Amino acid sequence: MPVYNKLVRDRIPEIIENTGKQFSTRVLNQEEYIKELKSKSREELDEYINAENDKDSIEELADLLEIIHSLAECHSSSFETVEEVRQKKAEKRGGFKEKIFLIEVEDE
Repeated sequence: MPVYNKLVRDRIPEIIENTGKQFSTRVLNQEEYIKELKSKSREELDEYINAENDKDSIEELADLLEIIHSLAECHSSSFETVEEVRQKKAEKRGGFKEKIFLIEVEDE
């Protein structure tokens, strides 16, 4: 039996159960949950980085967004609040749409 030891989406146990396979799970405490969400974000970011086409890239970005939603809740916030902070930062410092790559800055 393969061992996964990783955070999975809420309906995965139901999906596995429907295949008739045996499995085991446990519910994480809050500290473990945040740690595993961070780990899952790395996993999904790696999958995004390695995606070879637009369709797969969008799938992985959606997974990252799901994790961001969950992490926002862990920090007593919401995705909408995260989006407001993102917008304020974009207004103040800009976004990344102009594709500017900083080479160097003179050191005084």
